[in-house]
Amino acid sequence: MTAVVAEVGTELPPLSVRVTRADLVRYAGASGDFNPIHWSDRVAGSAGLPGVIAHGMLTMALAGRLVTDWAGSPAAMRTYGVRFTRPVVVPDDDEGALVEISGKVTAVTETDGGERIAKVAITAAFEGKTVLGRAVAEVAVPSE
Repeated sequence: MTAVVAEVGTELPPLSVRVTRADLVRYAGASGDFNPIHWSDRVAGSAGLPGVIAHGMLTMALAGRLVTDWAGSPAAMRTYGVRFTRPVVVPDDDEGALVEISGKVTAVTETDGGERIAKVAITAAFEGKTVLGRAVAEVAVPSE
């Protein structure tokens, strides 16, 4: 495993994820969120959406993966929050929707207990437009 470099300005390795309708079905089963806007074009359209959309929490989880992959463990994540700003429209084809995720360390602090915490600003985009706003994670990183 590569050592985590956590300095202000460190850019995390980008992550590109394709989300397909099959992914939405699997996520619905795991989460219990069977809202038809996540699987029915007819219902999504009647709700004023441009098509079937990915679950917001699925998009959030994918963005969180960027940070946990970089940190080396999901247990390193201390806090994580986002605002849902735009939906990810998932076409009914084999390619799905491409979500592009990046992150950058904006601060590194030390807790009273001596734990180093990196604050990471995350950007998640679909078709060149941001889909998560105020996406920030705080993650424990090794001491230098």
